Amino acid sequence: MAKRDYNEPCVQCSDVNWGLTDEGKFYCKSCHNVIERTKEVLVSDVIPNTKIQSISKGLRKRKKIDKGWEWYVCEGFQYILKKQAEALQKLGVCPRMKDEILCSFWRCYLQKSKQAYCPRPVNDTPLELVVSDSATDVDSEPERVSSFDLSSFSGSDIDVQTECSFEQISSVDKTSETMSVHSGSIDGSSYLRKRRKENVRMSMPMTLSFCYMALLWLKEPMTLSDLLRFVAEGHIPYINAFQYFPEEIKLYGLDLRIFRVESWPKYEDVHNKMLELATFLDLPRFPAITDSCFLHPDMLCIKYLMEANLPDELHSWTCRVVKKTGVGEADFLTLDAENKSARKVNYDIISVAIIIVVLKLLLLLNDQYEWVLSNFAEERNKKNKEGRLWFDFRKWYKVVKKSMDIEQKKLDEERARCLWKCEKPLFYSAKQKAVALKRRQMIQSLQRQFDALTDSSQVTEKQSPSSFQLSWDEENPDGSCFHGHSLEGFLQEKCNLHRPMNPEYWLCTVKLCNKKICGHLAHYKEGDFSKSYQFILNLFSFLLRVDVSLIHEEVCLIEHKLFNARLHKSKKKSKPKKVEIPKGPGNTG
Repeated sequence: MAKRDYNEPCVQCSDVNWGLTDEGKFYCKSCHNVIERTKEVLVSDVIPNTKIQSISKGLRKRKKIDKGWEWYVCEGFQYILKKQAEALQKLGVCPRMKDEILCSFWRCYLQKSKQAYCPRPVNDTPLELVVSDSATDVDSEPERVSSFDLSSFSGSDIDVQTECSFEQISSVDKTSETMSVHSGSIDGSSYLRKRRKENVRMSMPMTLSFCYMALLWLKEPMTLSDLLRFVAEGHIPYINAFQYFPEEIKLYGLDLRIFRVESWPKYEDVHNKMLELATFLDLPRFPAITDSCFLHPDMLCIKYLMEANLPDELHSWTCRVVKKTGVGEADFLTLDAENKSARKVNYDIISVAIIIVVLKLLLLLNDQYEWVLSNFAEERNKKNKEGRLWFDFRKWYKVVKKSMDIEQKKLDEERARCLWKCEKPLFYSAKQKAVALKRRQMIQSLQRQFDALTDSSQVTEKQSPSSFQLSWDEENPDGSCFHGHSLEGFLQEKCNLHRPMNPEYWLCTVKLCNKKICGHLAHYKEGDFSKSYQFILNLFSFLLRVDVSLIHEEVCLIEHKLFNARLHKSKKKSKPKKVEIPKGPGNTG
């Protein structure tokens, strides 16, 4: 009985999609359920019209698919990059990102690292490849080709069955002769060896660096924190991304150290690798980030003010700080890998740092002054309910903290439920395949029983991707939205100009550290700062999903840019440092 002749539905998932193990047993390709039924082989040359059931090691000739293709590590990363680019396109990214920009970066990387597009690739073993006419026809003689074509990556709609590309390449019968003993790929063992300093070795975090570099080149409205959040939410393949490999690509041994990840990508790691990659590829100056671009601080501040549920009037103050510090200039914001002295900008972090500096200008955030202003705002709002409400920091704190705690709990639960192991079982040899499938079947059965006992409702559908993690309804009658609230209680009018009532400002640090020596411009210790300042940092740390110290360091940098002239004049080194408040929006001096 052939696979196509057995049409009974699977008892586990009801699909009719059967495959054969090496022992001749049927297993469901959808849920990997192995049944006791075995393949019946018709042997007419010995006993006419008699069916013999094959048992145990009944199949003498192993299929070519069990041996797998001959493949290189760079091919595996190419599959992952292709899937990530397709996922970004589904999120609304420009189609040019995959077919033009990312593809060009990838080809340039392969050439620079001498893995392809060069007279003598670094791979020692020559790869002889064949293109099969049918992915399912294992008995047909494949057509041999002498080289492989990397241009398949840029195909907008690739048909696995018909197109000649990495997805369709299968190996010849010499697989065991050329494949690495310690890995499924040909160069898996040598890939992990120490490379030259001038080469940049590909890794899973670097796939995201490639994607972010392409997004930045196109000036797409997606920050690095957004990209990493979509990865964590499962909208972009990263965790167990190798499960998208064709079945013919066998992954085991050292390959798992290259492609399997068991931690979330870190912001600093991905960003630094992107800068390193841009330098390695000798990329020219990126397209300029102007004030009309989404990545400009003036634009991003609007986004984060809305998400943090802060008054809209704060935007005029953030624009003033951007102009005063010069962080809105195109030369400062535009990435130029050739300019070694230029500072590399984190667009999302610098935007939230500007907002924090403005809040310190108006509210001081010293655990005293902001609560005094809250008392005045509360009393005024009780007396005047018809006009515009004054911004009440205490009420805002309670509303935002409650919502943030709820979302943080959901995030922690989602991460606790994250399956680091691939749904597709990994078996290292043909002998272990049936054992692995049976073990996976037992695990899934136990999981279903556990879910039934605990009455846990599993989420079957992914949550739709959104640019905002916290949303606030302005028409909500409970007054939980503060976007339209006034800052009048924090300002005083002097000579027809508005200035903060607060005459002082405290600096997070008087002197910045040497980043080459310390690794950071400033250090953050929770006990050294006020509770209000800590809460603001934690709020934006949650929204960006970055470490608090990164935001604090950027706040220190913005402060020193803002008060640069006063700091140079002052020789005092007291802590905290108090300086005079600069003039508010609308001032010319």
